[in-house]
Amino acid sequence: DVQLVESGGGSVQVGGSLNLSCIATTGYSFSTYCMAWFRQSPGEEREGIAGSGKSGAIIYADSVKGRFTISKDNAKNTVNLMMNTLKPEDTAMYHCAAVARGRTFVSLLPSHYAYWGQGTQVTVS
Repeated sequence: DVQLVESGGGSVQVGGSLNLSCIATTGYSFSTYCMAWFRQSPGEEREGIAGSGKSGAIIYADSVKGRFTISKDNAKNTVNLMMNTLKPEDTAMYHCAAVARGRTFVSLLPSHYAYWGQGTQVTVS
């Protein structure tokens, strides 16, 4: 089992930056888990934006590629999302998610993830 808590959200101007953090509490090694960041706006589907697999594989949604960077720190049980050049369309609730899968697994599909945090709100205006 994994408990996830996100932080770092807030209000920022267009073109600004934010760094989101997600800390995991688990009885297993954090390196066991594949991690991802998702976001959801009211009335919209949950969108996978960045994923980090156990082997170090990283994937991004086209909507954030080149602007967002995911980083996983197994020693600190954290996964961060550095967001630069923020746009109004980046406004959403941001969630981190975890799943224990094989070494080559990495995904941006919500249905692939077993554990979710409550989210942190990001507003860009």
